[in-house]
Amino acid sequence: MANDAGEKTESPTPRRRMEARQKGQVARSTDLASALMLLGTMLCLRWFGPALMHSMLDTMKRYLTVDGPFDAARIDVIPILLSVAMAVLAASGPILVGVMLIGVLSNIVQVGFLFSTEALEPNLGKMNPISGASRLLSMRTLVQLIMNLLKLALVCLVAYAAIKSRMSQIVLAMEVGGWQLVALLSTVIYDVGIRLALVLLLVGVTDYAWQRWKFEQELKMTKEEVKEEMRRMEGDPMIKQRRRKMQFVALMQQIKKSVPKADVVVTNPTEFAVAIEYNDREMGAPKVVAKGQDYIAKKIREIAIAHGVPIVERKPLAQALYKTVDVGQEVPESLYKAIAEVLAYVYELTGKAPRRASA
Repeated sequence: MANDAGEKTESPTPRRRMEARQKGQVARSTDLASALMLLGTMLCLRWFGPALMHSMLDTMKRYLTVDGPFDAARIDVIPILLSVAMAVLAASGPILVGVMLIGVLSNIVQVGFLFSTEALEPNLGKMNPISGASRLLSMRTLVQLIMNLLKLALVCLVAYAAIKSRMSQIVLAMEVGGWQLVALLSTVIYDVGIRLALVLLLVGVTDYAWQRWKFEQELKMTKEEVKEEMRRMEGDPMIKQRRRKMQFVALMQQIKKSVPKADVVVTNPTEFAVAIEYNDREMGAPKVVAKGQDYIAKKIREIAIAHGVPIVERKPLAQALYKTVDVGQEVPESLYKAIAEVLAYVYELTGKAPRRASA
């Protein structure tokens, strides 16, 4: 039984999840983020790369073309460099913006919108060389190292296969040179990048699933932790019981004070009881001065009998009053007719006139 209490077998509570998220502890895969970044960068280069190349070529032709040595001697380099930089920045803007957006989205996809400064706070425990050495020599670190080596081998294998399939074309283009070599190298780089991105994406999705499972296992709680969490959220049971007792005592005192002043008690007959008071000079309409269900309804009837307050059974009216009118409120206009009939019946039965305030 002691081992069962210490084992983390219970699913984490919403509060536990919220506290972990506030500390920046979330399931996240750096491999998935890297794969999405690489894939997005390759696609941005595919879509906007030609425009960037044409812009750079046009800029180079415009500023590197001179009519003769005399014109070249009069060239002011600083404005040209600034103009070239602005042209390159304008042409590469879509690529830079696209890569930034992909970097942000790759994290939002995994953890949503999260901003936590707690993870940035200095932790002196992490600076302890003994604990640092223990982390380096742990089984978890060894497994992580093996996984990273396997990922590196897979990436090298994919890159080698992609380059090998184009090796003959690369050798031929190197003999020709010029823009044919540039175009072929661009194609090879894009092909290698796309293949690596897809492979890393598959690895990243797998790693993300593993990180989520591991994170769920770390968040799991023992039965004692769940009980303690419930006590923190709902309060100590003894305090709650004492509070309920005090509320019941206050309610009974209010009932003992209000029911004797009532003109009538409307019942269900046993499930609900509602005490009604009416004074036509002080009230615009009859008012509910006490109400209760089951045991409280029974106490209201007992107090009414003890003080001679008439009890009238009206099932629909009692239910409507109990469910729609709070203690201290006047009855709604929709119930005026039913209440008037009950009060008229009581006044006729008891031979008493309606209670009025003294002048």
